[in-house]
Amino acid sequence: MGKQRIKPNYRRRVLRLPDLDHSKLAVLNGLTSPASRRVYEYAIDQFIAWYCSEAGISRVKGVKQLGFRSGNWLSAEQSSEVLKRAYGASLRAKRDYAMLAVLFGCGLRRSELVGLELDEVQMRQGHWAVVDLVGKGGHIRTVPIPRWVKAGLDLWIAEAGITEGKIFRAVARTGKVWGKGISQNVVWYVVKTCCERVGLEHIAPHDLRRTCAKLCHSSGGELEQIQFLLGHAYVQTTERYLGCKQNLGHPVNDLFDLRMSVQPHETSSESAAVEPSTPVEMTARQEIECRHEGSEHDQPISLCHR
Repeated sequence: MGKQRIKPNYRRRVLRLPDLDHSKLAVLNGLTSPASRRVYEYAIDQFIAWYCSEAGISRVKGVKQLGFRSGNWLSAEQSSEVLKRAYGASLRAKRDYAMLAVLFGCGLRRSELVGLELDEVQMRQGHWAVVDLVGKGGHIRTVPIPRWVKAGLDLWIAEAGITEGKIFRAVARTGKVWGKGISQNVVWYVVKTCCERVGLEHIAPHDLRRTCAKLCHSSGGELEQIQFLLGHAYVQTTERYLGCKQNLGHPVNDLFDLRMSVQPHETSSESAAVEPSTPVEMTARQEIECRHEGSEHDQPISLCHR
C-alpha cells in the first residue's frame, strides 16, 4: 500500500480592502506630479468602490488588450473652425479664443495652461516662447509660441488689463475680470462647449494636445522636435500621440532611388553584366506645403467677427 498523497490546500485569493489600499499607496507613492497623483487617486477610489460593491467580480477574467488606446485628433479644418466659433466681441470670448489657441498651437497640458504666468512669455532667438515651463514630472522645457497664438494672447491680455501673475483669469457675467486664475474645470468647459458648437462631441483638452502634435508632424515637423515641444521623456510617448498610420499612397521608401542599369531580359549569370551603379539619387521635397498654402504656423487663423 503506497503512501497516501496529501492534496495541497490551495486557497483562492480574494482582494480585500487592505490589499487595495496598499496597492493604491504603492501607485501614488511612485508619482511625482501632484496633478497625476490627484487624477490617479480619484480613478483608484472609483475602482475600489465599484470592486467592493460587485459580488464575485474578482472571478471575471480581464480582456486581453493589444496595442494602445486611441485618442481623438482634430483635422486642421476642424481646429480652425473651433477657433472661429470661439472668437467673439465679448471679453470672455477673447479669453476662450486665447486659451484654445494656446492648446492647439503650443500643445500645453491643461494644468500648464492654468498655471501660465505673464513673465514666462519671453523672446528667445527672435521668437516668442514660454520659457522654462515646469511640466509633468518636473520636466523643464521651452515652448515656442506661433505668431497667430501670440496675437490671440496679446488681444486678451490687453483687453483684460493683465500686467502680472496668471494670464488666464475668471470672467464674470458682467464682463469683469476677477480672481487670480482659473481652475482646470474651466478649461474642460471651454473646450467642451466650443467644440460642440461645430458638432464635435466628447473632445477633451488633451485631445487638443494630441492634435497639435499630429498637425506638426503632418506639416513636416521632426519627431525629435515634437518631443521637445510636448515635453515627453520618451519618444515612444510622442509616437503614440501622433497616431501614425502606414501611408501606402506615399510610401517612405519611395523617397530614394538606387538606380542600376540592369535590363530585365538579362537573366543569365554568365551574360549579365552589371554596370557600376550611379550615385544615390535622393528625391526629397524642397518644401512641405500644407493645405493652407504654406506652413501651418506661418498662416494666421482667420477670425470672423460676430
